[in-house]
Amino acid sequence: MDHLINGLKVFIEGNSKNQAIIFVHGFPYDHTMWNNQIEVLKENYYCISYDIRGLGKSYVGDGQYTMEAFVWDLFSVMDELHIEKPILCGLSMGGYISLRAIEKEQSRFAGLILCDSRSEADNNDGKIVRSTAIDKINVQGVEAFVSEFVPKCFHPKTPERLNEMYESVLELTKNQNSVGVKGSLLAMISRRDTTDSLKKIKIPALVLVGKKDALTPPEIMEKISKKIKKSKFYIVPKAGHMSPLENPKFVNEKIEEFMRKNFISEN
Repeated sequence: MDHLINGLKVFIEGNSKNQAIIFVHGFPYDHTMWNNQIEVLKENYYCISYDIRGLGKSYVGDGQYTMEAFVWDLFSVMDELHIEKPILCGLSMGGYISLRAIEKEQSRFAGLILCDSRSEADNNDGKIVRSTAIDKINVQGVEAFVSEFVPKCFHPKTPERLNEMYESVLELTKNQNSVGVKGSLLAMISRRDTTDSLKKIKIPALVLVGKKDALTPPEIMEKISKKIKKSKFYIVPKAGHMSPLENPKFVNEKIEEFMRKNFISEN
């Protein structure tokens, strides 16, 4: 079932009486990156995913996005669907959104699943990389940018091992709206550093990272996990930055284990 909430395309699976999990996708992808997880979890949990503004089927607008606006969008979905105490599951940019949302209003959430992300804001070099990406899109188009960026998100062997999935994801990103992609880059440049707030997180957390993640390596994610009191950390084999897509069996097992241990479903 899908809904339109404040211009955001929202997708719902499962029984609303069950524990809710909200999935927040990474850049420059859409909600479909979580399909493998939702297909398994929807039997016992209320699964909500959505396309972040500017990406997928959500509204684009003028592309002048901020990370705070992304967090407001998340809260608007929760408010419209009357979701209380969900588990928040975010990857990469979705992780930035999740960490900032919990920093702002931790009391609204029951748990956190953080995949292949980081808490630090961009340093000067990082800002230059994103600014250069915006210029590349302006000059050469979004297809030229994602053709260079997306391969960096995957394990070196994934394009051969999971060719159909990889080509599908690459094609999806090539068709994203250039204004929306540039807007996401601006939002990531604008994001607040949430590192100091990690030690204040009191809800249960699961931290997952691909063994060959070149963008947020395991050592970075392990540091995050160590700062969160109730956190479990796992390295996902045969995966890069897109661990839920590259090794869904392992990721699903760890999420289900985390959910069984910390949360009770009505089913």
